Amino acid sequence: MDRFIEIDGKRIGNQYSPYIVAEMSGNHNKKIENALAIIKKAKECGADAIKLQTYTADTITINHDGPGFIIEGGLWNKQKLYDLYQEAYTPWEWHKELFDYAKHIGITIFSSPFDETAVEFLEELGTKAYKIASPEIIDLPLIRKVAKTLKPVIISTGMASQKEIKDAIQTVREYGNENIIVLHCTSAYPTPIEETNLSTIKKISEEFDVLVGLSDHSMGTKISCYSCLLGSCLIEKHFILDRSKGGVDSNFSLEPKELIKLVNES
Repeated sequence: MDRFIEIDGKRIGNQYSPYIVAEMSGNHNKKIENALAIIKKAKECGADAIKLQTYTADTITINHDGPGFIIEGGLWNKQKLYDLYQEAYTPWEWHKELFDYAKHIGITIFSSPFDETAVEFLEELGTKAYKIASPEIIDLPLIRKVAKTLKPVIISTGMASQKEIKDAIQTVREYGNENIIVLHCTSAYPTPIEETNLSTIKKISEEFDVLVGLSDHSMGTKISCYSCLLGSCLIEKHFILDRSKGGVDSNFSLEPKELIKLVNES
C-alpha cells in the first residue's frame, strides 16, 4: 500500500500531487504588512502551505564576532551571524496574527522551531506540523520535543551525515511518530545546479523507508520539478513578492509568477 501522511487534512505521498511549501523566512523585510501579503499571495498562487521560522537572534546564537560566528563565503560573506539573524527573524509577537490570517484565508501555516521554547510557543498557536531545519538535525532534544506532539515532522538534511539523518529519524520514531518527511537539501545559497545531487532523494527513501521531498535553494523551478520525477512528494521554496525589493533571502526566492509555474508543473 502506498504511504502517505496528512498535514491539516491534506494527504502527502507519491500518489498525490507534490505538496508545495512557500518559505517566508526573512522576506518580510521586518514589516508585518509584507508578511501578511506574502501569505495572501502564496495562497493565490496555489501553494499548500506557508512556513515561518521561529527564533530570535538570542535563542539561536550569541552576539560574538570570533571564529565560527562570521560567515565565510556565499551570499552573506563576512556578515556576523547574530546580525544576520537579527535582520531575518520573524518577531514572535507577529506569529498569532500571521497564524490567524492564514487560517482565515485557508492556507496551512507551520514553522521551524530552533529551540524548545519555540515548540511550546508553536503548540499554543496550534501549528499543524513542524520543520526541523538543516542545522538543527543534530539537536536531538529539540527533535524529541517535536516528536512528542505526534504532529508531522519534516526534516531537512543539509550537510548531515547518514548517521545524523538516521539518528534524527529514529528519535522521531521512538515516540511512535511515523509522520515523517525527510527533505534532501544542499546548504548553499543559492545552490548551483551541478551541486543539487537529486539522486540522493531515492537513496534516502530506500535507506530509511520514509517519504522524501526537496528543500530547494537553486534558482528557478527546474530542479524542483525534476525532483518530482525521482520521488519527491514535497517541495519547499523560499518565496518573495518582488526580488527587486531586496532582503536576506531575495536572491534565491521565487516570485509569484514562478510559484504559480511550480504549482502547475510539479
